[in-house]
Amino acid sequence: MVHLSFIATIAASLRLLSYTIKYRERVLVLQRALQPGFKNRFCNIVPVAGGSLLHPSLIFRIMRKYRLRNGCMKVLGQRENFLGIEADYSSYQNSSAVIVSAPYEHTTSYGKGVKDGPKEILRASHYVEFYDEELAREVFRRIGIATLAPLSFAKRVDSAAVDLVYQTVKKLLADEKFVVVLGGEHTVSIGALAAFAEKYPGLSVLQFDAHADLRGSYEGNKFSHASTMARVCEFIDPRRVVQVGVRALSVEEVDFIKERGVNVFYAHEIRGGAYTHFLKSWDDVVIEKLTDAVYITFDLDFFDPSIMPATGTPEPNGFFWDETMKLLRKLSFKKRIVGVDVVELAPIPGFHAPNITAAKLVYKLINYAFVR
Repeated sequence: MVHLSFIATIAASLRLLSYTIKYRERVLVLQRALQPGFKNRFCNIVPVAGGSLLHPSLIFRIMRKYRLRNGCMKVLGQRENFLGIEADYSSYQNSSAVIVSAPYEHTTSYGKGVKDGPKEILRASHYVEFYDEELAREVFRRIGIATLAPLSFAKRVDSAAVDLVYQTVKKLLADEKFVVVLGGEHTVSIGALAAFAEKYPGLSVLQFDAHADLRGSYEGNKFSHASTMARVCEFIDPRRVVQVGVRALSVEEVDFIKERGVNVFYAHEIRGGAYTHFLKSWDDVVIEKLTDAVYITFDLDFFDPSIMPATGTPEPNGFFWDETMKLLRKLSFKKRIVGVDVVELAPIPGFHAPNITAAKLVYKLINYAFVR
């Protein structure tokens, strides 16, 4: 009995020593993070006044409250994340790319349901093959793809909603992540692009869209999804905005395009061969208009309704998969794709094809972004 009691005592002592070491390591890490001049990666904690360190007992309580993990960003597990990939390739620290779900819906003007778009894209992504047959690789194993918990907009609308996206993307860019934003309505792109414009001076924007989205306001709201690019042109030179596939716009938007120098490739002109010459195709001309660093904002109504009916404002005479991939493929070898968003999926209950198409598009965009 004495022998067994002695062993139990030793075992208990070793466990206590282990807990003590782990506790001390966490305290030292957090103390270092709170020192002045150290890049604070713990997003919910700020240094105390004067830069002094917190008492270890208070630090321990803070750590218990916030349960810090994945470098301050809460990520989704394998059952919920993009592609359904394991933790080794989807933790925040190990991932070069980060998926941000922004299920915002406030100004939709026709079909509803875009708030469910991000959720259904993630769900459908579990049925997208890891292997890209064109590029002959499983890119997530090389770069890692983390999926953040969805943003909670609660009562945030208009400028407050835009700011939430901006602050989130800004933190991710500070950590040198490649950011993919899933909407939600197109309004979320304003916040994302505001953060990217700060990060990349001279940034150009490639907009895939059936609509110009250049109205000063729509239905009295300047943060309408119909005014997204008008807001973007307030902090990015309109001459660095390139719109592809436009086939529905107002006189107000036509005037904006002419006066501000927005580069627009109308669907009917592309179809009519207006940009095709002996040595160049229309997609070559599109790429020439872009600077080196390119942000892609992809409204799914760019696609023809025959392959993408699940969007709030579909338009006929849209584009198809192969011609879209051809442009993206060329772009990836000639420019730097620094960030993307995919917006305006309005899922149709029981109809999975559009969700799969959107999910595969997201994965292709990530693949192309990491070609170079």
